[in-house]
Amino acid sequence: MRLILLGPPGAGKGTQSKLLANKHAIPQLSTGDMLRAAVAHQTEVGMRAKTVMDAGQLVSDEIVNQIVSERIDEADCTRGFILDGYPRTVPQAKALGQMLQDKGLRLDAVIELKVDEAALVRRMENRVAETTASGGQVRSDDNPEAFRKRLVEYREKTAPLSEYYSGTGELKVVNGMADVETVTSEIERILIPA
Repeated sequence: MRLILLGPPGAGKGTQSKLLANKHAIPQLSTGDMLRAAVAHQTEVGMRAKTVMDAGQLVSDEIVNQIVSERIDEADCTRGFILDGYPRTVPQAKALGQMLQDKGLRLDAVIELKVDEAALVRRMENRVAETTASGGQVRSDDNPEAFRKRLVEYREKTAPLSEYYSGTGELKVVNGMADVETVTSEIERILIPA
């Protein structure tokens, strides 16, 4: 099973990815993890990425695409994988499609977790208030203002993937506002043919 989960920050992609990865014994492939591993293993593309990152620049699509390509060639991806944080843009999605085609593979599903962004911000604000009230430490990424900025960035850069995959006929939409078990069941229902 080869799967992409789409949705804004806080939609539950990470939670669902972990559940699916465990159930189907396939890896969850995070772009950040793949980049760090390529650098740590000092692969050719990893060293190119390190040079770019050390210069404080963003890693190019070409480098990211190559890292993903090499990663999905590894043995643990034989049964499939879940892509987390990739593709982020339509050009990356097109490159992924070509990459998979060249390997004789295809995506089984692209699932978008549809959520109410205002509700996500309220959840974040409530979590911060509850943590503060209980004397707990608020995580640095639990910042409603920073979270709103991440949502805007998602809408501008990543949300066009929904339209792209809708156009290819691969997109399936799940209500990401439902409880975790309901979302998982709905995803599994979509994946039955895969």
